[in-house]
Amino acid sequence: MLVARKREKWFYIEGRIAGQRVRLALRTQNRDNARSTVSEVERALASGAESALWPKLQAVLPRKSFDCLAAIAGYQERPSIPAPSWQVLAGLFEGDALRRITLGNFRATTWARYKFEVSEFGDFVSVNGIVALAQIDRAMIEQWKVWRVARIRSRSKLGAAKSLALSAAILHRIFQFAVENEMLVRNPVRLEGRPGENPERGSQPFKPDEIRKLREHAGPDSLAFALLKWTGFRGSDAVALTWAEVDFDAREIVRVTQKRGKRVVLPIHTELFFALEAERNRRKPQPWDRVLLNPETGKPFTRMRLYERMLALGRRAGVAGANPHRFRDSLAVEMLVRGATPYDVAKTLGDTIDTVEKHYAPFVPELRERVRRIMESEPNIENVGTKWAQPETKNDQVQ
Repeated sequence: MLVARKREKWFYIEGRIAGQRVRLALRTQNRDNARSTVSEVERALASGAESALWPKLQAVLPRKSFDCLAAIAGYQERPSIPAPSWQVLAGLFEGDALRRITLGNFRATTWARYKFEVSEFGDFVSVNGIVALAQIDRAMIEQWKVWRVARIRSRSKLGAAKSLALSAAILHRIFQFAVENEMLVRNPVRLEGRPGENPERGSQPFKPDEIRKLREHAGPDSLAFALLKWTGFRGSDAVALTWAEVDFDAREIVRVTQKRGKRVVLPIHTELFFALEAERNRRKPQPWDRVLLNPETGKPFTRMRLYERMLALGRRAGVAGANPHRFRDSLAVEMLVRGATPYDVAKTLGDTIDTVEKHYAPFVPELRERVRRIMESEPNIENVGTKWAQPETKNDQVQ
């Protein structure tokens, strides 16, 4: 049994432990504190080396007293775990992303965008001398947002986030991963709206004259032009398309889209059919070969290189900003103008009806003109509204 005994002004632990007599300083002059510490020492000794009380006793007892008690119980101090850093978080998140890609729960193209944002935030952390993850609070994130906007405006990197909303959304997900793995208590990143949603900006289809100019100047990019024009494929799907997905007999392209994993069946337009047929006859490809090849290297396109080639085609044709997604906008708007429903467009593009209605339909002038004509046409007064809105006649009155 151990007791707390006072000698002059200070209290000591006295008693026997495993037959060994001990007298150890407690470094306190308060009787209650001394008794509480002695009680905790007895409980720690009873539980042995695995007791959770040892770290607390280490902070309370003099070093010599603690070492003596720890040696009796066989307790060894565990090495301290360094505070998690941004570099550690980035490495763990990358490992998790690669695991999810293997399982089919994450797209490699999406990870490329995340990876760029990880690199950008790493530059910000380095510039500001941030070491521990705990140093990154909401005030620091607000500074990063100002820094990030300046980077977006000063340069344009293909595949990089083009808006603060997208950058913030990516960083929010990374820090949420840290919270889920108990590296942080709360997520310091506030979102800046939903990425891609801008009520002032919708689709950006080409004008008919711009399509004509692009076709005239396509040259070696004629196949890429026709494929984007008549399929509306995103860049990732266009560069990944193989000959096995092109059915010449049915004149259809059948593909599962990369972004949403939706199966689309597209009729092949005559212009695209002739371009595909000529390319097949020239190359005699295998079914697994990619359809689009870089005219300069003869190797399959990357998404980034296709983006650059289309911008270069736009410059030759005098059409600004001729990125691949504008071909998708053009096909969607053209289908709506010709009477296709949002459901038709969504099925063709592998999109959702909600996206089509929000992104394309409100920005089609022809649709607004159609509504205007309906509203301004002379109505037949007998057919306006419900029967309850019509003026009563003698035959309608209750007798």
